Amino acid sequence: MKKKIIEQSVLFISVLKWFTISSFIGVVVGGVTTLFLYMLMWSTKAMGNWSLYFLLVPVGFFVSSMLTTCFCPEAEGHGTEQVIEAVHQRAGKINPMVVPIKLLATLVTLTTGGAAGKEGPCAQIGAGVSSLFADLFRVNDLERKKLVICGISAGFAAVFGTPIAGAIFGVEVLAIGQLQYAVLFPSFVAGIMAYQTSSAFGITYFHHLLHFSHNFNELFFSEVSLIGIACGLCSFLFVEMMTFFHHFSEKIKIWKPYRGLIGGLLVLTTVLVSSRYLGLGLTTIEQSLNGTYVSPWYDFLLKMFATAATLGFGGSGGIVTPIFFIGSTFGSFLATIMGLDHSVLAALGLVGLLSGCANTPISASIMAMELFGTDIGPYAAVVCVISFVLTGHRSVYPSQILSMQKSDSLSIELGGVIEDVEAEYHPKHSHT
Repeated sequence: MKKKIIEQSVLFISVLKWFTISSFIGVVVGGVTTLFLYMLMWSTKAMGNWSLYFLLVPVGFFVSSMLTTCFCPEAEGHGTEQVIEAVHQRAGKINPMVVPIKLLATLVTLTTGGAAGKEGPCAQIGAGVSSLFADLFRVNDLERKKLVICGISAGFAAVFGTPIAGAIFGVEVLAIGQLQYAVLFPSFVAGIMAYQTSSAFGITYFHHLLHFSHNFNELFFSEVSLIGIACGLCSFLFVEMMTFFHHFSEKIKIWKPYRGLIGGLLVLTTVLVSSRYLGLGLTTIEQSLNGTYVSPWYDFLLKMFATAATLGFGGSGGIVTPIFFIGSTFGSFLATIMGLDHSVLAALGLVGLLSGCANTPISASIMAMELFGTDIGPYAAVVCVISFVLTGHRSVYPSQILSMQKSDSLSIELGGVIEDVEAEYHPKHSHT
């Protein structure tokens, strides 16, 4: 009986401790994220008053790349990837300079029209703030990792208004096929507190409640499954395009900021079709989800190109918002082909692409219900899981640990990061 009392006392103290710490992290990260989002909104609005603002894209990439190259190389790219790498390789240790440099570099990239997102910087800023607190309080490596993961969850929850999905994303994105249960409670608290903080400061989110109902039948289930397959193939294409542009950029042996000029010129070519592929693309995402915009077949492809060129050639920003654009427009395009509701398929495409590209089927499924209502839950789950499997052993976050095989019929090396794993994609032979 004495041992049970001691056990319960220790657990109670642990819960109280992490509730206090993660609440504090959530409030701070929510506040910093709010500041960043307002700065982004003001700068984008000011730049948008000039109709030819997109001509500054190459200059923006040059300045963004120079900031990261000269002051903080860890702030390069799309943010979340560097945080995952820090958790796995440096026990969550993050250079404090990441916070201001990432904020400035992302503002420059997005304000001048770079095709990137806002969640990666928020996750990286949240993780950087958490790592700074870990330094101040001199915690051990295990607790530092927990704090940094809380920062990821808080940043993601605050920027998209999805506290539960944000919490799950922080513990799911680190490894394929493995959830960090030890961090689940503090991540939930940090995510909820960050969301409440940003909401209290007036940040609004694009929640679109979709009210639809279908009696289960084989035909509709087959259609949902086909959407999942299509999302998996689209995710595969986007990851491969991101990888290609990254390697292509590295082969150009010039100073990195000069590569930014090249990347900016590549992105500018999409303006020949439309300027909707520049920046965050939130208007197109919302119109697709509302069903007021029917996407042509090339929308998702050109956004893929613009995003890969932006992040591969020195631009700074997140990758999830572009995934939302690609997924929603791809879903809208599928709706035209299949004769189904454009809003529903745009929503399914959005979460299906996130699941496949980031290998996060659970958080993507939960996000569907947080953003679009519970009616979509069963269908979103099917799409997300199929997309997750069909994307294969690849990711937009190459520092993810590979902890599972997506098929027992493939010979895959487990335990390493995706970037370094040499998978032998050949069927296993069984002997009877």
